[in-house]
Amino acid sequence: MGSHQDSTRDDSPDRLPTPATRAGREGLDALLARPGRAVIALDFDGTLAPIVPDPDQARAHPDAVPALAALAPEVASVAVITGRPAEVAVRHGGFADAPGLEHLVVLGHYGAERWDAATGALTTPEPHPGVAAVRAELPGLLERSGAGTGTWIEEKGHAVAVHTRRAPDPQAAFEALRAPLADLASRHGLIVEPGRMVLELRPPGMDKGAALREYVRDTGAASVLYAGDDLGDLPAYAAVDELRAQGTPGLLVCSGSDEVTDLSERADLVVDGPPGVVNLLRALTTHIA
Repeated sequence: MGSHQDSTRDDSPDRLPTPATRAGREGLDALLARPGRAVIALDFDGTLAPIVPDPDQARAHPDAVPALAALAPEVASVAVITGRPAEVAVRHGGFADAPGLEHLVVLGHYGAERWDAATGALTTPEPHPGVAAVRAELPGLLERSGAGTGTWIEEKGHAVAVHTRRAPDPQAAFEALRAPLADLASRHGLIVEPGRMVLELRPPGMDKGAALREYVRDTGAASVLYAGDDLGDLPAYAAVDELRAQGTPGLLVCSGSDEVTDLSERADLVVDGPPGVVNLLRALTTHIA
């Protein structure tokens, strides 16, 4: 294995930084020792794609697909785990028909949907009935709450999200909506998942941790790397902790954000947003090769 850097935040191309924790160093060593048994799992928004005011305009970092295409053949699998519909992540990521990405899998809606690059096949279940009920009530709730100015609703098929980033005071709108949205979700058998100026209403049991655990089990991975940037990635972090306790080494990477410190405080390695993630992927490929 090549030499590591002393810092936990080093995004220079082809230079592999040293994780800050012993568990992280063990996870990285296991990945490099047996790359053919490693799963690389990554969030999309904020990790492979920069956060933008309008999620419909989010696109993967221009160097993300080449970096993934170079790394994917060297490892057991690369999985993108996202709360978005799988086909949206595929389209915004530019993953369809990309050379070298035959081993890529996109787990959309927190694993409820699956898209395989090798076949182009998409599997998706029927949506939870509570999502339609919530969708119908949301406009009136936002109007009555007084926090509706600048907020907007994102349709996600198996879930629905309320964004406050465009509000005059995004944090105040976010806090004002937490309780009424939690009540609305509860009445229809859903839960509320907070994120970076977004509150998502979705069925219980749908989270990135469950998706990651199932995928690692299905692939028989001997090590796992997970990279994320937001509160919705915490269940995946917890899944990696559980896998470590069961003997599967893992590396937790935070795509750094000043808005969310929960991940950076728990991560083994912090990189500088999507450009840092891309550099990390490149460095892994270099060291494996």
